[in-house]
Order: sequence, then C-alpha cells, then structure tokens
Amino acid sequence: MSRRATRLIFLSGTLALWLFFVVAHARVLATPAYDPFGTERFVWSVVFISSFIVGAYATGLPDLPRTRLLAAGSALISAVVALGVVSMAQLLFGRPLLPRATVGGLMLTLTPWSIVAWHLSRDGSARLADRILVVGRDEERGAIEADLVGEVERPAELVGHMSTLDAIRQVDGSAPLVALARERGADVIVLDSASQAETTIVAQAAQLHAEGMRVRTVSLFTEEYFGKISVSELQRVSLLFDIGELHRMRYVRAKRIVDVLIGLVGVAVLVAILPIVFVGNRIGNKGPLFYGQPRVAKGGDIFQIHKFRSMSSGTTDTSWTAEDDARITPFGNVLRRTHLDELPQVWNILRGDISVVGPRPEQPHYVEELEKKIPYFGIRHLVRPGLTGWAQVKYSYAASDSDAREKLQYDLYYLRRQSTVLDVRIVVRTLRTIFLGGGR
Repeated sequence: MSRRATRLIFLSGTLALWLFFVVAHARVLATPAYDPFGTERFVWSVVFISSFIVGAYATGLPDLPRTRLLAAGSALISAVVALGVVSMAQLLFGRPLLPRATVGGLMLTLTPWSIVAWHLSRDGSARLADRILVVGRDEERGAIEADLVGEVERPAELVGHMSTLDAIRQVDGSAPLVALARERGADVIVLDSASQAETTIVAQAAQLHAEGMRVRTVSLFTEEYFGKISVSELQRVSLLFDIGELHRMRYVRAKRIVDVLIGLVGVAVLVAILPIVFVGNRIGNKGPLFYGQPRVAKGGDIFQIHKFRSMSSGTTDTSWTAEDDARITPFGNVLRRTHLDELPQVWNILRGDISVVGPRPEQPHYVEELEKKIPYFGIRHLVRPGLTGWAQVKYSYAASDSDAREKLQYDLYYLRRQSTVLDVRIVVRTLRTIFLGGGR
C-alpha cells in the first residue's frame, strides 16, 4: 500500500465518519427529522471537518508521526482546532451552529480513526522505501546515508555502494555495476560526477535503466529525495534557472498581497499578546522588551530585524546561536520554544524587509565570511528573506559554517522550486514544527 493510498484511505474514512454523524442526527436523533444537506448546519459541519482535515495535514497525519502517541496527539490537536473554529463562530453569531451529538461523535471517533490510518501507513512503510545503489566516492555514500536518517521527501534505503573504479566494465566483458544492482534488487542507481565521466559505467547504467531501474546524478537524487541541491555537484551554469520572485510577476504580486494580509493579522496578534510578554519579560528577562539586529535583505541591502529579546540584557556576542544557548534567559527560552520571539517580525513583513516565506536573513558579518568560504552563498540574496523557509523547516539551527553550507543546499532547492504551492507547503510544515517540534 503506497503512501498516497493510505492518505486517500484516511481522507475517505474521515469524510465517511462526518457524513454518518451528520445524517444520523438529521434522520434518527433529531425531532422532528430534517434534511441533513439543506440547512445551515450542513454548511458549518463542512467548516468543522475541513478544519480538521487542514489540521491533520499540518500535523502530518496519517503517515508522518513517528509514534502512536504522536499520531493520537496530532489527531487530538486537529480535532480541537476544528472545535475551536466552530466555537468561535458560535460566539460571534450568538447561537448554536452544530448539534452537540454531531460534534461529540466526531470528537470521539476521529482520533481512533487517525490511529488506525497511522498503523496502515506504518505497515506499508517498509515496502515504500526505494532501494538505492550509489556509485562514487565514500564521501558521497556517507552523505546520502546520513541524510536518509533524517526526514526525507521520499523514503529510501541504501542497499549498496561501489567505487568508480570497481564499477568500470572489465576487460573480460563482465559488468560489475549491472551484477550488483541485480543482486541487491536496486530501484535507483546514483552516479557521482566522476562515474558519469566513465563511458562503461554510463553504458551499464543505461542497460539498468532499460530494465526499469531509475538513474540519478547525486544532485538530482538529493533534490528529489532530500529537498535540497548538493553544493558539491553544482556548476555556475546549472544555477541559471528561473526563480519565481525574479521571473514570474504574477507570483511576486500574489506573494506580496498574502504577505501584507498575514502581516496585518500578525500585528493584531502581536498587540493582543504584548501585555503577557511584557509581564513575563519584567519577571524573567529583566531588560528591554524588544531586540533589533542588522540583517541582510534581498540584493544585499541591510535592514533592522525586530524580535522579542530572549537573551540576557547587554549580550553583544554575535557568535552562532545554538539550541539551549547559555545566553538565553528562562523566559527567553519559553519565547523561543513557542516561536513567539519571532512575532515582532510581522512589522518587517509589512515594511517589505522580509516575506512570510524565504531564506533566513543572516547577519552581515556572517554573510561576508560565508560568501568567502561557501560557493554560491550569495545567490540566496536574489530573493526576499523570510520569517520561515524551506531550510528552516528541513534543518535545525545553523551553529557552524558546515551547518550554513547544509542549509544553503535547501535554500537553493527553494530558489529553483519557488512557487505558491511550495510556499503553502512551507507554511504548513512550519505549523507542524510548532505543534510537534522539529527544525527551525
């Protein structure tokens, strides 16, 4: 059973439960009975179940939670969100909008059903993984092996590795790459740049391709399976791809409209939460409420980013920030773990300094250093930086130059794939990290 199939089963079961309780109340429980599809109640039941489905997607149901407990928590969060949406609407309109029996039945059954769907996805997970055979240097194999341990875009397992020398066709006519690929039952053959230059290896890869195996370069494989572009495999000419923010004006305008709308909502939330943060800051931070820092914007311009202060007052150290940094105050730790420290950046969004989605804006001195050490680092400044981004949701804090290089590979993927659909995916994954934890 494929991942898509389990998601379809989860969605179908969710809709079936919804229809059951809607019809059961209208035809059996209500006195007198009524048409389940011809009243305002049906519209609000659609709002309820749609909110649950969006919440389920945001929290990764049915296949992304790693344990049964996390799956149950994800389902419960999604159901509470749906209940909260309808409850707010009822307060606004001043009257009940959904029968309690319908809401109660869904609240009691959606979580168990989500756990069942999660089990179905777990049962099929081992069969979903593509079997990968890498041809090239040990460094390439090690990097792929390490990335497979983390969150991937497509599940895979490494079943074999050959050096370029070992994969070259022998003088006796034997084809070692073909033999090993068949022996290990490989689905995908990954070739590094040196292997691609060997005619006999390419010929063997072509033979395997004709037999139904897929062939990928390291760059294409990492892009497809890990959602990043390998810096080590890049050449300048390969970076001359269309970028949404530079080459598609409709996308630019739509993104700016969304930024402004979200920024306005964010300002309202900021005003509402400000008194609570002010009191917490006075007790647990003892210093200025806000913190400003220069960052690099689109085109290399410098702007002042705004945050709630989360470190000790007077901290001037500009070294890399890590999780559980000793400079973070107790209340600052609360702000960081709830991501509330980022909330004042809605002002930067309204000003146009940053977007909701884009590469993380870095400090000028870091950028100057990293542009000297990491090839193509400056390319990320072709687009507006973001409050959240692909690199932020795929990777944790950048605490070193090597981390910055890793995150650049995700930024390059975002630049190549920049679109409204990808922006929505990033926002949803950001909500998932807030609910379930993960990258930042």
